[in-house]
This record gives sequence, structure tokens and C-alpha cells, in this order.
Amino acid sequence: MRTGYTVNGADTIRYARVHRCGAILAGAAVVALLSAFFGGAPIALPSIGSGGLTTGVPYRQELPLLSAVFLAAALDGPMAAHEEAGASRMHRTRNEYCAAMTAVVCAFSFLTETLAVDAGAGTVFVRSLLIWFGLALLSARLLGQQLAWSVPLASVLLLIWYPLAWWDWTAAPASDPISWAVAAVALATGVVASGATAWRRKSFLGGKARLPQR
Repeated sequence: MRTGYTVNGADTIRYARVHRCGAILAGAAVVALLSAFFGGAPIALPSIGSGGLTTGVPYRQELPLLSAVFLAAALDGPMAAHEEAGASRMHRTRNEYCAAMTAVVCAFSFLTETLAVDAGAGTVFVRSLLIWFGLALLSARLLGQQLAWSVPLASVLLLIWYPLAWWDWTAAPASDPISWAVAAVALATGVVASGATAWRRKSFLGGKARLPQR
């Protein structure tokens, strides 16, 4: 039976600690700083048929993936399976925590990229981060939290080997409508997938949900 409860400031702090708040923010900050200082360096890619290396895309186009995967880890934890079966207040706390972490990481990433390059680069970085965050949430639901990086990494391989195509959101201008549409769809899909817990799926299908076993 579910029971309601109230979450105070101390509970929020404890929740953040359990869900690696400090480590996630530190990792995302390192990624943003790496992009600011070294993001212009090109990724050396194997040249098909020659055995040499060709000049690839700049690192800053792919670094947002790391921040996105770090953010996806905010929903993991030692009690993650039990939290998914929690009351509505627990889900609100979980969602609010994840949204706050995402806002902080996006704001810091945008600021560092804007100072290092310009506002357009900061916008593109944040857009890529949101796309890969949505894909990481989808990957975590389909393959498990430890494999949240799988679907984002698969998309990176496509973007690296076929750059500057119409789907390459990492190289498209900050105002590109197609890239923003991709961001909206990817993020919405990830949020829906993250919210589709086993309890909710069984309840929606009319089955009897069981609490996760230890």
C-alpha cells in the first residue's frame, strides 16, 4: 500500500548525495572546461582504404555526450528499483532532482562555451547535450542503467562517419529547426521512457504490479 510523505530540505540533500549529485556536477564541469580549452582540436579518424588518418570533427561537437551520460546516472542509485515503485511524491522528487541537475549542467556548459567561443557554440553544445540525454534515458530504460551510453554512442558513430549531413545536429547552426525538432523528440522520448517504470507499465496494461525483490 502506498503512503504519502513530505520531503524537506534535509531529505532533498540526502537524496542528492545518494544519487551522486557532486560527482555528476563535477564530471559535467570537467567536460565543459575541456570543451572550452581543447574543444577546437580535431578528432583523428581512420581513412578508409589508405591506412592513414584524416582530420575529423572537433572534439567539442562530441563532448556533450559525456555530460548527457553523467546526467542519466542521476536516476540511478542503490534504491533505484524500489524508488520506481514509490508514491507519486517520490516520483516528483526524482523528476525535480533530475530537472534541476539538467538545468545546472546546461547553464554551466552554455556559459563556458559562450566565453570560449560564442553564444552560438554554447547553444549548439546545450542542444546536443539535450539530444544525447534523451537518448541516454531511452537506452537506460531499454538496456539497463549501466548501458545508458549505448544508444548515444551509436548515434555518435553515425555522426562522425557521415558528418555535415542534414541530420548532424552537432554541426548545424544554433537556429537550425530540424536539429531543434530532433532535440524535442529525443528529450520527450527519453522522459517518457524514463517514466515508464515496470509498475506503471503493468498498471496501464491492467496487470498486477509487484514491488522489486532484493
